[in-house]
Amino acid sequence: MAKSKTLPDEIIIGKIYVMRDQKVMIDRDLAELYGVDTKVLKQAVRRNAERFPPDFMFEMTGKEFKRWGKENLTTSADIQGLRYAPFCFTEQGVTMLSCVLNSRKAVDVNIRIIRIFTRMRETVLTHKDILLKLEKLEKSLMQHDDDIKVIFDYMKELLEPASGPMTKIGFKQIGDA
Repeated sequence: MAKSKTLPDEIIIGKIYVMRDQKVMIDRDLAELYGVDTKVLKQAVRRNAERFPPDFMFEMTGKEFKRWGKENLTTSADIQGLRYAPFCFTEQGVTMLSCVLNSRKAVDVNIRIIRIFTRMRETVLTHKDILLKLEKLEKSLMQHDDDIKVIFDYMKELLEPASGPMTKIGFKQIGDA
C-alpha cells in the first residue's frame, strides 16, 4: 500500500485523544479519513452495534464532551461540526469500523492508523523501560548516599578532639625521676 501523499502520520496522530484513560479517535475525524460523512459512519455503527462493545467504542457523556470541546475545539467551524457528543473508537474499534465500512480506502487508512497506534505503544513501552532503569539507579544512588554519610560520620569522629584529658601514648623511660 502506498502512503497517502496528502495526509502525513502527524495529522493522524493529532486526531488521537485520551478519553477515559484510553487512546481514542472520534467519529468525525475517522469519517474524514475514510472519506465518508459522519452521519454515514454513525449509521453503519448503529446497524452493527453488536460489533462494538464498550471497550471498542463509546459515546462521550455531556460532561466529557464539554471538557473535551474546551480543550480541543478552537474554531467556530469545529464547534458547529460537533453538535452531538461524538462516538469514541479505541484501537480495536477502529479496526472493526474498517470492517463495517468495507471500502478499500477504509482498509488502507485503517492499516495506517493501526501502525501508528502500534508505534505509540512501542514508544510508551520504551519509556517505561527507561523509567524502570532510572528508578533502579536512583535506589542504588540513595544506598550509596547512606554509605557515604556513614563514612563521613566516622571521619568526623576521628578528627574531633576527645573530650577530657588525653593520656600520652608511647614509651616511658624508667629511672628518670
